[in-house]
Amino acid sequence: MRIQNAVALVTGANRGIGLAFTRELLARGALKVYAGARDPSTITLPGVEAVRLDVTKPDEIAAAAARLGDVTLLINNAGVGAAGGFLAPDSEEVTRRLLETNFFGMLRMAKAFAPILGANGGGALLNVLSVASWLNNGFLSAYATTKAAAWSLTNSLRYELASQHTQVMALHMAFVDTDLARGIDQPKVTAEEIVKVALDGLEAGLEEVLADDRTNGVKQGLSSPTPAYMPSKH
Repeated sequence: MRIQNAVALVTGANRGIGLAFTRELLARGALKVYAGARDPSTITLPGVEAVRLDVTKPDEIAAAAARLGDVTLLINNAGVGAAGGFLAPDSEEVTRRLLETNFFGMLRMAKAFAPILGANGGGALLNVLSVASWLNNGFLSAYATTKAAAWSLTNSLRYELASQHTQVMALHMAFVDTDLARGIDQPKVTAEEIVKVALDGLEAGLEEVLADDRTNGVKQGLSSPTPAYMPSKH
């Protein structure tokens, strides 16, 4: 997928990784960048076109799809998180809320824009996932579950969209220095670093990008005698 002259739509584009994606897309010569956000007034980056888009609202997704028929690259970035384990009193409510954005929102966007990507030659779909797709240590339990579900969704879409020549790429990363990870005392990379690695991978035709060292280590450790997702024994 070439970024130059592409027409991109980024969800959750008003801050963090989404905002970094819009900046880098413009820098790489995208013909047009649509910036989706629940409140379009929060989109202030010059050169992008703000779109009202809450991925938990099917009517807003349908309106966006009807209006944005020239999209060739969809970046499913919108996401929410919450700390806590599954034994917390509100864990069911929290998990449902996060699934609505992180999984069902991504699914709705894919269903709405897959025909558009196909009509425009195939294009690409990039799903922003996480190292938490494979690792759940009880700290971000609901979030990790939604990312594992979104990883499975991405793997299915890769098969389902192959016939229309749509590149489907999964982006995994550990902690990024954004509002979502604020307050988490762990090493972090910048959103700009993640986005550059992601778009390099997209342009190289990759189907999966592991954007930092920690994510690479976890992925390699999935098949070790003591898998990365198991608690350490002391």
